[in-house]
Amino acid sequence: MSIAIRPLSTPDLDRAAQVLGEAFVDYPWTNWCVAEDDHLQRISSLQRIYLEHMALPYGSAYIDTTGHGVIAFLPPDTPAPSAAVSAEIADLHGDRLDHLMAAEERMSTLPVPDGAWLLATIGTTPQSRGAGLGTALMKHGLTELDRAGHACWLDTSTERNLPLYQRFGFSVVDHITLDGGLSVWRMHRRGA
Repeated sequence: MSIAIRPLSTPDLDRAAQVLGEAFVDYPWTNWCVAEDDHLQRISSLQRIYLEHMALPYGSAYIDTTGHGVIAFLPPDTPAPSAAVSAEIADLHGDRLDHLMAAEERMSTLPVPDGAWLLATIGTTPQSRGAGLGTALMKHGLTELDRAGHACWLDTSTERNLPLYQRFGFSVVDHITLDGGLSVWRMHRRGA
């Protein structure tokens, strides 16, 4: 089966947010730093904000033509969200905002290659898992970064993701354990 990937556009935002909400509803990071009440809606709303206010205007984002998978990258010079958007993000994290703030402080000390882009998010719907969609999204997005000679980095809080990312040339450069036992691995990939 051939998988077609295209750039994400504004009309795709609701669907992309839904896909990523479903993909991250049971992810250790989001379980740790996004409030439990209305958890799926909070995650979907956060993903939509990041796509709309960061990935679309400054980075690159892609969706498959069936609308079951999304990937987004951000350049190193992506500006911080406006005060209003930041307030919305804080509100969506709810009673776990302090977890996010503490994590960002700790993770800010982890290495990032000069000029590297961030693999900000990748996710597929549960029914699409195992069909090669994640692989197709990674190949497409990384090929675009390679064309421009950009290195890439990411964070993951699931150890089982490490071999997947290693298949695409990422290497673990650091690992931290946050309060409550949440593990985060920082990974880097050289540009072509």
